[in-house]
Amino acid sequence: MKLRSTLATFILIFSSIGLPSSFAYSRELSLSVRQTPSLTEALVTFYGTMAPAKSGTTVSIQIQSDGAWKPTRFKAKTAKAGTWKVTALATSLNAKVTYRATAIISGKKTYSKSRTITIKQVAEISEIDPALVIAQAGPGGRIHGADISRWQHPNDKTIDFVKMYDAGIRFVMIKASDTRDEADALALKYLVMDHGAAQAAGIYTGFYHYAILPDVDNDEAVIRDATAQAQKVLWRLASIGGYTERDLPYALDLENKCVRISTSGACQKYAPRSQVTLWTTTFLRILKEKTGKTPILYSGPYFLENSLNRNAELTQYPLWLAQYAIDPNDPLNQPGLKVGGCYVHSWTGANCDSQWTMWQYTSCGIAPKYGVPGSRLDLNLFRGSPQAFMDLVQGSWTPEPIDVMPTNEPTQLTVLKQSASTTNKYVTFNVSVTRPDLSPVVTGSVKLVFDSLTQPTNRPVQTVLRATSGEWTLAIKGIPAGNYIGKILFTDISKTHAQSSQGVAFSVEQGPTPTPVPSITTKPKPKPSKDGCANQIKN
Repeated sequence: MKLRSTLATFILIFSSIGLPSSFAYSRELSLSVRQTPSLTEALVTFYGTMAPAKSGTTVSIQIQSDGAWKPTRFKAKTAKAGTWKVTALATSLNAKVTYRATAIISGKKTYSKSRTITIKQVAEISEIDPALVIAQAGPGGRIHGADISRWQHPNDKTIDFVKMYDAGIRFVMIKASDTRDEADALALKYLVMDHGAAQAAGIYTGFYHYAILPDVDNDEAVIRDATAQAQKVLWRLASIGGYTERDLPYALDLENKCVRISTSGACQKYAPRSQVTLWTTTFLRILKEKTGKTPILYSGPYFLENSLNRNAELTQYPLWLAQYAIDPNDPLNQPGLKVGGCYVHSWTGANCDSQWTMWQYTSCGIAPKYGVPGSRLDLNLFRGSPQAFMDLVQGSWTPEPIDVMPTNEPTQLTVLKQSASTTNKYVTFNVSVTRPDLSPVVTGSVKLVFDSLTQPTNRPVQTVLRATSGEWTLAIKGIPAGNYIGKILFTDISKTHAQSSQGVAFSVEQGPTPTPVPSITTKPKPKPSKDGCANQIKN
């Protein structure tokens, strides 16, 4: 039954409240409170984080009344990442109320700092269609969005999502995961900071995974890697409690098919079209089948045309297309076209246009205008109507315990091949690490640990090259002549997988000593400055 509600735009008055100044755990339990824009009821969202992070801990909301703290009926369970959120219906308007959160952390009852909020009713709205809150405030009368990552948090500064909402942004895509472990850890850090805050401000949230393709030569290995990276995404989604009713689908950020880079930084090997297509369809299919929500593919028209085969399965996934220097205010302008012909790919329409769902039209949005620290912000448009947007949001996924990322899961390390010869050459190890079901580990890396009896006096340089999920080539440079014993050690900074190791022994003979080359000091020529925002839309 649809109920007629009295509601409207709200003015929030806060006393000593706001987002945490840093993700660093300055306190064990944090609380923020926002009145979330809605057309159906007066909603207040409480959200925060708990440290150390632990899933399933009950966080309760208390209210200050008559000089004492009293319990309310509002409670939430923490997710794996330590985040929690609860949305409550406000039954009293124009009332100044103070709240705090409490939980048992490490056996001790812990309280957050108190937060005070006043909710003021401004107007009466009788419409109850949720799509009406999705303002078409972007260029060309389209729904406006942004996408964010660690680059929007210089010096750990927070984003003012209320200001972003007031500036017309209705959805934000958050970088939530990455193939590379260090980048992935940063993605998680800012995901925890941004997800609840954006939703509390009334902004719908989506996610994206930045993918690095594997350096392999057979289709089975391609499928294994796509499966492992999809597992990382599912674990990340489960760590924040799954999809909520305000979440857009996860997107795959696929814009690079280089799988092997030289020491100079040049690409030595690119994945062939067939393998890029196989990897992409495998990854997207797993996400759709597991969560029931159709994921999105992010890329550019040139990459789509030159790196993927046309594939009927791909067309079922919404396309998030990146193309700049096109003014979206011109009703005849659209992305996915090129001078003198079509970009030919799976989303090319009969009239040569690209069948995009979202369009990243600039990387040079004026960040402070949208409450974002720094100077630049990626901006996006949604192609369809508010109802089409709500259709994309439809569908939630609540993870089962089996879907949550394991902790210190046993692993098995195997040295597949090793090579050692002379001091002027690298000592190399090809290493594989598997999970109990023999599938590859999803996170972690390897290194050589010398036995103390043969530890060289200098410090050799170790370089780890990822071949695919759970397989690396470890190259060590600068080992003096001698006989060595030690072990190849696998470690995972995320603590998902447990350590494992295998002993190794090798000998290095003295190689030719390179003739010193006299150094010539030359004054470097200053590089001409390049405007990264030249011709882009500065909105």
